[in-house]
Amino acid sequence: MDHDTEPVTGTYSDGPRLALLTAAEARETIAYLQLLEQLALDGRGRAAGQLAADLARRLPTP
Repeated sequence: MDHDTEPVTGTYSDGPRLALLTAAEARETIAYLQLLEQLALDGRGRAAGQLAADLARRLPTP
């Protein structure tokens, strides 16, 4: 069975959908990523810092 060519079928609610993260949860995640960046002494923390910066740019200002 080839899943790439089959159409997606199903029923979806017309109701409002929740965001994956609330703004408060996203800000908390950014804070944790920034902390991880500081704690990773082997240089791999830069990726966490970059992700934190990318996420922060996408959030609306409070």
